[in-house]
Amino acid sequence: MALLFSALRVLLGLFFAASGVVKLTDQIASDVHQQLKSQFVQFADVFPLKEFGYKLEPALYLEAVGWIEVVAGLLLAFGPQLLQELSNFVLTIVMIGAIYTLLVLKKPIAMCAPATVSLGLLLLLNIRGRGKCAKSKFD
Repeated sequence: MALLFSALRVLLGLFFAASGVVKLTDQIASDVHQQLKSQFVQFADVFPLKEFGYKLEPALYLEAVGWIEVVAGLLLAFGPQLLQELSNFVLTIVMIGAIYTLLVLKKPIAMCAPATVSLGLLLLLNIRGRGKCAKSKFD
């Protein structure tokens, strides 16, 4: 079972890293990158912290999310346990933000599916990690 969760962690981390790279460059999937650039204009308009005066430039928002996904994804896949847990937390926040943004923009539920599935898998890894730590403390 531990091997299954390790494989899930690596695959999910690589998924996030690849997703981040697509946000950072148009060299891999030009059409997807252009679509993301236009979507992040809308996303910046409903950024949750906008109410507190944090107005984001859409291009910088896209780049920041891309870098967060690349770094956190690689740390989730290959980092030491502490950094895996930290990256899991960071990616969880990013996915909650993505779901929030899509719901506020009233996008179709199908658009929420990738973020929702990713969030579920991150939470599964988090619960698995907590159970493992808790179990080892009481053995």
